[in-house]
Amino acid sequence: MVSVAIMGHGVVGSGVAEILLTHKQKLFSGLGEEIYIKKVLDLREFPDSPIADRFTKNFEDIINDLEIRVVVEVMGGLKPAYDFVKRCLKAGKSVVTSNKELVAAHGAELLAIAKEENVNFMFEASVGGGIPIIRPMTQCLVANNVGEVAGILNGTTNFILTKMIEDGMQFEDALKLAQDLGFAERNPAADIEGHDACRKICILASLAYGKHVYPESVHTEGITAITLDDVNLAEAFGYVIKLIGRVKKLSDGRIDIITAPMLVPFKSQLSNIDNEFNGIMVRGDCTGDVVFYGKGAGKLPTASAVVADIVDCCKHMKERRFLFWADGDGRNIIDWRESVSAMFVRVTGADAAAKAEQIFGDINTVSDGDMLAFITCEMTYADFEEKCRTLESAGVRVLSHIRIGDI
Repeated sequence: MVSVAIMGHGVVGSGVAEILLTHKQKLFSGLGEEIYIKKVLDLREFPDSPIADRFTKNFEDIINDLEIRVVVEVMGGLKPAYDFVKRCLKAGKSVVTSNKELVAAHGAELLAIAKEENVNFMFEASVGGGIPIIRPMTQCLVANNVGEVAGILNGTTNFILTKMIEDGMQFEDALKLAQDLGFAERNPAADIEGHDACRKICILASLAYGKHVYPESVHTEGITAITLDDVNLAEAFGYVIKLIGRVKKLSDGRIDIITAPMLVPFKSQLSNIDNEFNGIMVRGDCTGDVVFYGKGAGKLPTASAVVADIVDCCKHMKERRFLFWADGDGRNIIDWRESVSAMFVRVTGADAAAKAEQIFGDINTVSDGDMLAFITCEMTYADFEEKCRTLESAGVRVLSHIRIGDI
């Protein structure tokens, strides 16, 4: 029997407990041992829970219990999660977490402690919820040099954009619907401003390229400025708008990483991933493009990934799993203004098409009343900004601009 503790009994934590209790025989047959929930840490009380007698409000009950070998952190946030996880690892307990904020901020440090203590720190559920991605990248795709990882990493923003694209809803109305249906938090800033997706692409970039990428080093844009005009004109060019987290390795060894709305071509496998679903594309030199698709959040999908990590930890008590990256200082990341892409631009003004072509060169255009949209050739973002300033000085107002995603 392996004793485990769960820190947090919210949506995911209660899902983990439910799976460990209801799938006990299935897990036993796969592991050969019973996984026993010995403690559950939460400040609230759950008298109707079948394990109500195992709840505690004191973290010390977990850290001082030598029988507890695996600790599950599903509290979220950095305080007190970071301190609790660090202490558990130093006490020789393996830790499983779904906390992307924790992994993105302190992953390198916590992995180093786990290595030093010969225990495991695992976080499959931190990126894709119920979508397997960490384990496939470290095992199934280990023979590949990963050239690029790109994905729809946030279900809330994908739901909102889907409603704008398919139902013609304004952003504010789509956000309210997402909140009413439980897909968006009361304070949706982390989702709609891109921070949640940024943390996830940082974890994948750290994993793919071996050095920790901190969210503060990544240029991040959300979807709050996307309008129905952008959506409709993008469709006229054969694209849909998605919030994309993307990292790719350049020929000089540095990486180009960003989180931002992008125009995704209809032919892309990511273009048809709608509503609250997530999709992650990994571009390997041997496999080509591999896409992982499914529910990126939710009680049981996320809990399923957490339980898979618990089982993995139980199987590797005496020999830790190889999951590691070094700390990073950001010097392997290019300045986001050096990043090269084609751009979608929406403008208004007299002789906009002629002036845009004079400044940007060969462009594709679509008109809609007094608005003009055009797509540029590839250029650095710094060059693009300079050309936009020149265009505006010529009397053409730039209403919006969005990157073209070559994914």
